[in-house]
Amino acid sequence: MENIAIRVENLSKQYKIGLAQHRHDTLRDQVVNGLRSLLLRNGRLSDIIFWALKDISLEIKQGEVVGIIGRNGAGKSTLLRILSRITEPTAGTATIQGRVTSLLEVGTGFHLELTGRENVYLNGAIMGMKKAEIVRKFDQIVAFAEVDGFIDTPVKRYSSGMYVRLAFAVAAHLEPEIMIVDEVLAVGDTAFQRKCLGKMGDVAKEGMTVLFVSHNMAAMQGLCSKCFLLSSGQLVAEGAPKTVVGQYLADVSDGTPAVLGQRKDRQGSGKIQFQEVSILDGNGRPIDLALSGQDIEIALSYRSRDGKPISRLDAHITFYTMLGQFMFTCSSESSGHLLDVLPADGRLVCRIPELPLSPGRYVINLFSTVGGVIADWVQQASYINVAAGDYFGTGQLRPQQEGFLVKNKWTVRTPCSPIEEVK
Repeated sequence: MENIAIRVENLSKQYKIGLAQHRHDTLRDQVVNGLRSLLLRNGRLSDIIFWALKDISLEIKQGEVVGIIGRNGAGKSTLLRILSRITEPTAGTATIQGRVTSLLEVGTGFHLELTGRENVYLNGAIMGMKKAEIVRKFDQIVAFAEVDGFIDTPVKRYSSGMYVRLAFAVAAHLEPEIMIVDEVLAVGDTAFQRKCLGKMGDVAKEGMTVLFVSHNMAAMQGLCSKCFLLSSGQLVAEGAPKTVVGQYLADVSDGTPAVLGQRKDRQGSGKIQFQEVSILDGNGRPIDLALSGQDIEIALSYRSRDGKPISRLDAHITFYTMLGQFMFTCSSESSGHLLDVLPADGRLVCRIPELPLSPGRYVINLFSTVGGVIADWVQQASYINVAAGDYFGTGQLRPQQEGFLVKNKWTVRTPCSPIEEVK
């Protein structure tokens, strides 16, 4: 276990749906249980076994920040519950080296009848901390949670946001060696989410191991050194966050091409017509959801009107917000790609490195000229959804608003000192 904080070997968790154990207190209970047993013997309830996890093996080193991603129902929360010793596995082992604190869902971890103050001390005691250690951290916890006026109020009277703020503050400040956090942070507002992510980055630098589930792909790429991808209870990918997140987005995306061949609401000579629009990730996999800063490709299938080769084509792909605000255009001719002689039928692929759009939904319009004459102009040809990504490499959440992102560098210049670049 040297340098290994968490080791999971052949871990599986099985649930039996609809077979909760019933006490035989009444005649009805006995009849129902007898009928259930009869159906089992006759094989009529053969589909009641559900594997939430199946043969999972992984290792997490001390001081790593590791993300777990996957669709709803993939087994992420089940894995965290097993690692938190809330649920026992059906098979396999999970070995943890170090003191663990978990923040899995609103309503767990605190005693509802106790005040915020009492719960802070109770949690510290459970973690094996001395009272003096808790006292030393207490003011920091309250300030971080922003519950100063309610610290002596029973937590059952807290809103979900207040509860989560205090729970996270306790989890982050009472110096555990391993912190496990589920999607519960989504309950808080955006400002507090940023604050939590910043704190997780800080504690990771101090050597704490952090394991968390989130749908915030920007945080996954910005904070994590490794990601695990779960699907249907199985571990299907692990590695660098950028690679694993890319595979996840491809898996969850519909990626159905927009068919344009039968569209009548188009303008131009018809010398060429676009037939389909596909949005692809950097590896050529169809997607309908991209991250800010992700490499994408827009693939355009086309066909000439007369079945003859096409000369001097200039193709444009233009992005607008849903409210019609212009974002930017990709033009084959302006970017120096002269599409001089093309076959009558084919596919054009425009690669856009580091997609510079904030989270939102955007309209894609297509425009083309052949020999300087408008050939095909299709508005609202397709749409692309953009989610928060680590565009600036900071791991911070981006504001949930449409718009254009521009990479930039800042410097500090004073009359008496040389130029100093702000990292």
